[in-house]
Amino acid sequence: MANNTREKLFAEFPPVPTDKWEEVIAADLKGADYERKLVWRTGEGFNVRPYYRAENLEGIRFLGSQAGEFPYVRGTHPHNRWHVHQTVTVCCPAEANAEALKLLDAGVDSLGFRIEKEEFTAAELDTLLAGIHIPAVELVFGGRKSADIAELVLDKIERMGLAPEEVHMAFAIDPLVKGLAAKGCFCSPDGAKCFARIAALVERTKGYKHVRIVTVAAETFGNAGSTIVEELAFALSAGNEYLVRLTDAGIAAEVAARKLRFAFSVTSNYFMEIAKLRAARMLWANIVKGYGPEKECACKMQIHAETSRWNQTVYDPYVNMLRGTTEAMSAAIGGVHSLEVTPFDASFESPTEFSKRIARNVELLLKHESHFDQVVDPAGGSYYIENLTQSIAAEAWKLFLEIEEKGGYAAAYEAGFVRERVAASAAAKDKAIATRRQILLGANQYPNFTEVAPAEIDVASVTRAAAEGNTLTPYRGAMAFEAMRLEVDRSGKQPKAFMLTCGSLAMARARAQFSCNFFACAGIRVEDNTFFKSIEEGVAAALESKAEIVVVCAADDDYATAAPKVKELLGDKAILVVAGAPACAPELEAQGITNFINVKSNVLETLKFYLKKLGI
Repeated sequence: MANNTREKLFAEFPPVPTDKWEEVIAADLKGADYERKLVWRTGEGFNVRPYYRAENLEGIRFLGSQAGEFPYVRGTHPHNRWHVHQTVTVCCPAEANAEALKLLDAGVDSLGFRIEKEEFTAAELDTLLAGIHIPAVELVFGGRKSADIAELVLDKIERMGLAPEEVHMAFAIDPLVKGLAAKGCFCSPDGAKCFARIAALVERTKGYKHVRIVTVAAETFGNAGSTIVEELAFALSAGNEYLVRLTDAGIAAEVAARKLRFAFSVTSNYFMEIAKLRAARMLWANIVKGYGPEKECACKMQIHAETSRWNQTVYDPYVNMLRGTTEAMSAAIGGVHSLEVTPFDASFESPTEFSKRIARNVELLLKHESHFDQVVDPAGGSYYIENLTQSIAAEAWKLFLEIEEKGGYAAAYEAGFVRERVAASAAAKDKAIATRRQILLGANQYPNFTEVAPAEIDVASVTRAAAEGNTLTPYRGAMAFEAMRLEVDRSGKQPKAFMLTCGSLAMARARAQFSCNFFACAGIRVEDNTFFKSIEEGVAAALESKAEIVVVCAADDDYATAAPKVKELLGDKAILVVAGAPACAPELEAQGITNFINVKSNVLETLKFYLKKLGI
């Protein structure tokens, strides 16, 4: 007979207080600075501890709320079912319709239509939606003239006589974020025409509780290089300004709030992104509550998430599949209304059927095989995640208040505040990538040594567009490395770096591996070697290889004698580089050995220096 009595496990182990943990950590550090070694200072402006305990939850006010309960930290519903979203670019309505019907058969239940035509007619809309049972799918419309498209779609819905509760739609109308980011100014004084149009659409759809008119394009900030906190704060500020403008137009706050939708990017910063989505719901709920809506459910934030384009790479592009998967996991755990995984090849070509299928299947796998949709807020209760949520919320709120003091989002944007903040954050990220403080696999670390850019990767794919005026321009973090590597690939040359390994075998191998990764980031071919018994043997092999760069890989203690010997034997037949930062570097420099690479090097600038010396 089974023993059904509950046993308390590990009762023989007494609880360990924090001070005891700290004593052990201090002993292990052997005098090293605790703050410098173990505390992480995030780009978002707050510190992250090396570990968290129950006591670290004290003072966090939102704990105890459940999914579907104000302030909706744990989700807006007592379930975690999200829509699988995929966007169809509409140039030819008939072709787009055929693609949309295929997507519906392939597991998509939220269709996006990006209409590229300047003039789009009711007849073309009929063609686009032919065979699509509107009550069975969520539809999202955007494009060049989103408000005009919205009018056409609503006309069609009314002609069809669909019940309001059957219509689940959203429109990508966003003059505040998307419009200002693209143009730097409104199309009319203070955007009066735009907001009057939005107000009219909100009034028209008042009875359609599942129709959202405005989509706050928060991904605009993330894809331009902002921090997570900035993306959240700017989105909240823009959302609040929409509420201000709509309520000033005589629309009830709860009606206005129900007509807003937020689109966030999700990066590979796994836990931070989970916390961002949780913090977003909480902060928005409190903002809307400040307007005194009659019903608390008006405080719910509808979130659409899209996996980041900023961290995609054109070299080793299949890695983008892995990025998209972890990012989709963050979104699923953090809780979203809908999710779109960006195809892995979107950064350098129109996505293929294969890439779109893989992107779609990431979500389907998370749902149907991994069952992420069966658990609500699985991160809830984690000491770490709850503290991250609190920290992100606190920093985002501070920035939100700063924007409000400047007169709100539009005023802050037109004054250049938003652009300057994003530009500063992007510059910090660029520096971190150049120095490998931030890793982009396949670009600045662990590149595919033998890869050569295929024909579909052109200069435009790796060139960062210059921002004109007070605008925000999307780019990818890897572009600087990719542009450099593409230049090598298209130069007609095949520069080579030779690893001359000598002295201590262990250090020689470690430094050879580091150096191979270093030079391969620029598309320089590398020739690795296990070990040379003598310097003479190594130099002879290097000369035979006809390598333009020879990298001496040894232990620090070996360099004082090895490097000058290599220089003597090598002469001016190749560029001599020392792998490391040995104490004898000043003495070596005095002997004319001036090239060093190490973990503190600016990889990007150093590689550009060598390519210039090679005439590339």
